[in-house]
Amino acid sequence: MPASPSTARALNDRLALRLLQEEGPLTAAQLKQLTGLSRPTVADLVDRLTAAGLIEVVGEAGEQRRGPNAKLYGIVAERAHLAALDVRMESVAVVVSDLLGRVLAQASTPVGGEGGTGAAVERAVGLVERAAGEAGARGAPSGEPGAGWGAVEARGTAEARGTVEARRAVEAWGKLHTVGIGAPGLIDPATGDLRDSSGLPAWHRRLVAALQERLPEARVTVENETNLAALAEQREGAARDRDTFVLLWLGHGTGAAVVLDGALRRGASGGTGEIGFLPVPGTATLPSATDCEGGFHSLAGAAAIERLAGEYGLTARAEGAEPVAAALVRGAVADGAGERALFLDALADRLAVGVASVAAVLDPGCVVLGGEVGQAGGELLAGLVEERVRRMSPLATEVRASALGGGAVLRGALLTARDRAQDELFAPPER
Repeated sequence: MPASPSTARALNDRLALRLLQEEGPLTAAQLKQLTGLSRPTVADLVDRLTAAGLIEVVGEAGEQRRGPNAKLYGIVAERAHLAALDVRMESVAVVVSDLLGRVLAQASTPVGGEGGTGAAVERAVGLVERAAGEAGARGAPSGEPGAGWGAVEARGTAEARGTVEARRAVEAWGKLHTVGIGAPGLIDPATGDLRDSSGLPAWHRRLVAALQERLPEARVTVENETNLAALAEQREGAARDRDTFVLLWLGHGTGAAVVLDGALRRGASGGTGEIGFLPVPGTATLPSATDCEGGFHSLAGAAAIERLAGEYGLTARAEGAEPVAAALVRGAVADGAGERALFLDALADRLAVGVASVAAVLDPGCVVLGGEVGQAGGELLAGLVEERVRRMSPLATEVRASALGGGAVLRGALLTARDRAQDELFAPPER
């Protein structure tokens, strides 16, 4: 059955918005050429989208001709602000962007157990509010309520006062449309909620509800951190040419994300990729239902890599929030001789056990060594692992190094938030 005129208009509008998102500012003539629509239809949709506040004139086409130059239309980036959070065991990082993904503010803070769950949640939520306020202040006209954010910071560093001012800035100019959260642990496939886990801090689950309560107009979603990293690597990183691959996360902990035929697979209970619990040779015990000690985590987690490096007399100091293990691997790659070369060989032996196991079950054809450790190892470590897997498995498996490292979680959360916001803002009406 043919679409009704209103639905056809909405579909055309959405197509045009997607093209403006992907291609950048376009003229009406370029939209006509890319959409295949008639000139009057394009003129109508440009008028509709402009009136709706979704697009605006951002300049003129460069080529000179008789009469005025053609107008260039672009997405109104300030139509929606988005936030992405990377929630680690003892820290939170946040990025706030506009609808085009341009970063407006970013910050991070340690979140320990001092003061209990409530204090940890308040510290994390306050960080998000201050970042949203800063992003809003950048877009506020001079003298308007949100414009004084820099002055607020200059008046003092008291966190409580800053949070109050941040809330005012959020209310005035920094309202968040969508918040995407990446967190360790299992996501319930039925509800989309972070499941209870004995290994995770209590404030992790409380944070999602607290953000939704404090930002009632925002759409708050949570996803497993490794799944988000895989999304980022597929869209912008090492797996851009792959519809099927596995991301092996190597950071403070271990994990995996499985993408088959372009779709992320979560499993019946949301546990696809919990490779830390995989029983493997080379450990002193077996993992349990509540503790991955004795599983692959005991070979490839950050603490295990540090112990392995210590056996070869290697030490390192991490920069910022990265694991010491990543600094050890980076140093060994930079000077891969002697004991450092032996350390990399031993680490490749361990990682190959996990990669070969994944290949035997899923045959993905490509495994990306993700996280801070995977990025630090680069092509050298990936090549060493691939060489070993080739000897262990009859299934051809390419091993690649992460292009985004630990930043992939934040990037994936931001991409997810942007997708959700655009789906809502650009959605055609129900028929």
